[in-house]
Amino acid sequence: MEHIKKAGRFGIHIKEYCQEHEELIRAGLESGTGTASLLALHALKISWLQHERLVHLIVVFIFTVLFMFSLGLYLVLLNPYSILLSILVMAVLGAYIHHYFILENKVQYWYTLYDQLGSQIEQ
Repeated sequence: MEHIKKAGRFGIHIKEYCQEHEELIRAGLESGTGTASLLALHALKISWLQHERLVHLIVVFIFTVLFMFSLGLYLVLLNPYSILLSILVMAVLGAYIHHYFILENKVQYWYTLYDQLGSQIEQ
């Protein structure tokens, strides 16, 4: 659990956290020792990632509204400082969109892992 050691005041590194969990699940799948407890753990981690994804979707929406507002402010005032505000908000929005993209794809991939693990347990 390397991600726990690296967690600080600002949280964990989500990419490493997901990678470590995926390695655990893949090891269970490859060894054929997928258990109901591993499936339950994976379901719990999926729900956590879904919550994270929802929060980031809300943040992306808020920053999109802020970007549109700052762009509209520039178009109305034609003030060079307002374009700087737009650029700043756009940079933050781009970072959040990138992070949300990673979370969205990760959750969908984890659904397939859940299905594989579930089918292995049923056998």
